[in-house]
Amino acid sequence: MPSLLVTGLLRAAFAGLLLAGAALTTGIAAPRVETLDTCEKITTAFRAFRRDAFPREQWTCENGELHSIKGRKVDLITRERYTDFELELEWKVAPGANSGIMYGVTEAGTETFWSGPEMQINDDPHHPDGLQPKTSAGGLYDLIAPSRRDLLNPTGEYNRVRIVSRDGHVEHWLNGVRVVAYDWDSPELRALIRGTKFAQAPLFMKNRHGHIALQSEGDEVWFRHIQITRLDPENPHDHAPPAP
Repeated sequence: MPSLLVTGLLRAAFAGLLLAGAALTTGIAAPRVETLDTCEKITTAFRAFRRDAFPREQWTCENGELHSIKGRKVDLITRERYTDFELELEWKVAPGANSGIMYGVTEAGTETFWSGPEMQINDDPHHPDGLQPKTSAGGLYDLIAPSRRDLLNPTGEYNRVRIVSRDGHVEHWLNGVRVVAYDWDSPELRALIRGTKFAQAPLFMKNRHGHIALQSEGDEVWFRHIQITRLDPENPHDHAPPAP
């Protein structure tokens, strides 16, 4: 019996080697995962929008927890740019606070939200945006309401989110439930854009390739357990200098 067990293990190991070799032969690259679980990693991965450095007067970080300072508004963006990616993190807000996660952001505009669509972060019970489905937490801000509005944890507790963008299909997940799904270039989405303020924004959702942004509206918001998986491994490092 022991010999059979050893033989089975050897066969499994050999099969794994064959699969790895096949991946190398076909040029398939494994996704690159960035786990930002320390303040050093977080402050290295992010910088201020249209600036070169991490804004330590507007944001603090302690024990792997990123925190926006009340009344000091500046958005953070990733130093790298992404096209296909999966973002996972946890957020919580102070009572009445509002924030957001943008993606596909360019620094050619004056604000992150003028180019990148936003997964809304909001204290729905205590902020006016929570009164409207399309501006409530988890939704595609001002465009698509979340499919469920009963998923938020009590104010001050962390919520888990996941954003997946792959081949033009985008999903928002809130506390383990998919609440938004759409196709970036679909006629349906473009029709929704034409009915909002973003219709007059020439850069809005023009390019999926861009920065990921964490918004500060001057309210207190916290982020932790940030992980970004690059699903477009052909561009493993894509940095962009800040806009002049």
